[in-house]
Amino acid sequence: MFTPKYPTPDAAPDTSPVRPLTGLVHPPACDCHHTPTTPAPAPALVPAGRPSVQLTPGALVVAAAGGTALVLVVGTVLVSMLLAVAITAASVAICAVVLRSLLNHQHNR
Repeated sequence: MFTPKYPTPDAAPDTSPVRPLTGLVHPPACDCHHTPTTPAPAPALVPAGRPSVQLTPGALVVAAAGGTALVLVVGTVLVSMLLAVAITAASVAICAVVLRSLLNHQHNR
């Protein structure tokens, strides 16, 4: 029930005139005006002793300024959320004290 059901492969022979390429730009039997080219060589590896990222002094200043701005923004958001929670808790506490005094005042009469 949960096993996939694959369609049967098409058994018709391939009669298309296009032959698949073999890794070269043109097949070896190509009679057009281009010459077959060899694949590009692999890129050279970076030596292990050299760092892959090099920062200029200007980029370092920009990164430090961006990090400082990020810390200030995140700090502002966290402090404002803490302040909102503190104000809400204080207002709930004041409402509880006022309601308690009103209820006690009714029972004393």
